[in-house]
Amino acid sequence: MEMNEKKLKFICDVSNAFGPSGFEDDVLKVVRDYVGDKYIIEEDCLRNLYLYRKKNTGNKPLVMLDAHSDEVGFMVHSIRPNGTLRVVNLGRWTNSTLPASKVKVRNALGKWISGVFVNVPAHFRNGLESSDLKISDLSIDIGATSYDDAVNNFHIRMGEPVAPATVADIDYEHNLIFGKAFDCRIGVASLIETLDRLNDLDLDVDVVGVLSSQEEVGERGCKVSVNHVKPSVALCYEGCPADDTFTDSYAIQTALKKGPMFRHMDTSVICSPRLQRFVLDLAHKNNMPVQESVREGGGNDAAITLTSCDGIPSVTAGVPVRYIHAMNCICSYDDFEYTASLMTEIVKSLNEDIIKSF
Repeated sequence: MEMNEKKLKFICDVSNAFGPSGFEDDVLKVVRDYVGDKYIIEEDCLRNLYLYRKKNTGNKPLVMLDAHSDEVGFMVHSIRPNGTLRVVNLGRWTNSTLPASKVKVRNALGKWISGVFVNVPAHFRNGLESSDLKISDLSIDIGATSYDDAVNNFHIRMGEPVAPATVADIDYEHNLIFGKAFDCRIGVASLIETLDRLNDLDLDVDVVGVLSSQEEVGERGCKVSVNHVKPSVALCYEGCPADDTFTDSYAIQTALKKGPMFRHMDTSVICSPRLQRFVLDLAHKNNMPVQESVREGGGNDAAITLTSCDGIPSVTAGVPVRYIHAMNCICSYDDFEYTASLMTEIVKSLNEDIIKSF
């Protein structure tokens, strides 16, 4: 599949944006700059972003396209006497992977400064096991020499966000993108691509794209956004964990370059069975790449939309990502396009009678 440079730049820009849960501002700026004035845009105090098609009529069923804009990150808990920073998690990490990882810390001036996760060096460990690490055992070293240095010269303060410093990189030969935060920034990019494809079409439904905040700390933004929008149906996007590098071949359910994964369930939700089957049948009918799964872990915004208002039919399109919730991830440009294509076809196929059948 030929890659589009403009779309690639957007994927990389939105991946590189610093936006741990609760601090999604940079991500929303990248999106606003990319879409310009194509949509009617609203934003609330939780940093949820709403993008309404200008061709919406207001008297058709409303389809909500949802992706979360936040990434797993950290928050400054305190400053140690030696000038290193103690942090707490914003979302879930495997702590043993963190030492020696480079991060960015926002300071009181709004500047993102460099830091490195540190632990007791191997030469001084005396048998300490990295697998037993707690986040409180680790520090972030920004180069300060004391508490006063960190506060007065580096302008560090409690409550500031920390994010991976990974910069996106493209493998043009193999249609791969390496970077951070593809959970769910690749979903954000695919949602915007879907909106762009739908923008000028005459549809039997109205459409709003929502970038929900704070998903990684309990789907908090979506609890607000879904009640603000009150959709008739919700199609959620995710950057979902690929399992194709460590799972027995018969059990692989989320592989790179095989299209979006629609989960029947995870630990947070049983996706609407009739809508789920409608999506899978539509994909097979049109020979569009699609995967399905029964997840034994995980959670996503569909758990919120499904049980909101009077109940909203909901499914989740997961763009496969290797090594989510880590400093470095891998995804495929092909899956970005496959996801946008299928989600576009779903929206084009919906009308009031079909939605009522779910």
